Amino acid sequence: MIINEKKITDDLFLPADLEKTSEEISRPTITYWAEVWKRFRKNKAAFIGLILISIILALAIFGPYANKHGYDEQDLTRANLPPKIPILEQASWLGLNGTDAQGIDRYKESGVTEYFWFGTDNLGRDLWTRVWEGTRISLYIAILAAIIDLIIGVAYGGISAYYGGRIDNFMQRIVEILVGIPSLIVVILLILVLQPGIISITLAMVITGWVGMARIVRGQILKLKEQEYVLASRTLGAKDRRLIWKHLIPNTMGPIIITTMFTIPTAIFTEAFLSFIGLGLQPPTASLGTLINDGYKLLRIYPHMLAFSSIIVSLIMISFNLIGDGLRDALDPKMRK
Repeated sequence: MIINEKKITDDLFLPADLEKTSEEISRPTITYWAEVWKRFRKNKAAFIGLILISIILALAIFGPYANKHGYDEQDLTRANLPPKIPILEQASWLGLNGTDAQGIDRYKESGVTEYFWFGTDNLGRDLWTRVWEGTRISLYIAILAAIIDLIIGVAYGGISAYYGGRIDNFMQRIVEILVGIPSLIVVILLILVLQPGIISITLAMVITGWVGMARIVRGQILKLKEQEYVLASRTLGAKDRRLIWKHLIPNTMGPIIITTMFTIPTAIFTEAFLSFIGLGLQPPTASLGTLINDGYKLLRIYPHMLAFSSIIVSLIMISFNLIGDGLRDALDPKMRK
């Protein structure tokens, strides 16, 4: 049987008419974190919280340098001055014109010509400088405690979940013991043993603060460690350390970031509470807790001593909670459109 071979030439082919199909990409490609940022910006409350935190951080860093007064500089000739701000002093209803509750101009009575934007305390210290110095210290303690909680919690929870078995049982019994002890009691006892200070307060909060992070990371890795990509990586010879830090932990970043965002306001509140009851930082060191404690004593006579520090604490806690809620929605794959 003879088969005639025909030479293949270009005229045997016709161009195909390309039409749009359902598989065609309808929007430009975008990375995961870029899309997270895009979804986060659409959350107005979370974005406002981010702006507020940015402003507070900037003022905490640069605010104390806005005038020549130190946070511990005392001058009894200018004690208990109400707040007075240029331009805003023209609006008397704002209460920023230097007059007290009786309508007396305390600046004129004391012979003070310069402006104190947040007023002064009973020792004549500038509250503007003290408030932002205290905000800086409180944020430093909270962020430091959150970072240490993050490191310990992620490492502990990751190792416990990945190896499982007896290791997991032993490590979780330790966690259960720490959870069973009220954290506030542990913090107070440790501060009573150590000298009150930034390091002792941070260590006291870290002792039990990492437990929540460890349990969240453990739960996430227990779900992920039997996934196909982990089994494939193990089959290709990946070591345990690489599997944990290159595959499992990066896929739990969403819950880790959200938990950290909620840890910071909790740490700020704990520091403020300890300073308020006299177990935190000691005078003349300023923190939001010590400022609230000082202002509370003279609340009825000089309310401005308590007002500004309380407002800053409230704004910080509300802002971080709004950011945490926004990140929870932005990092959720189910929210992707």
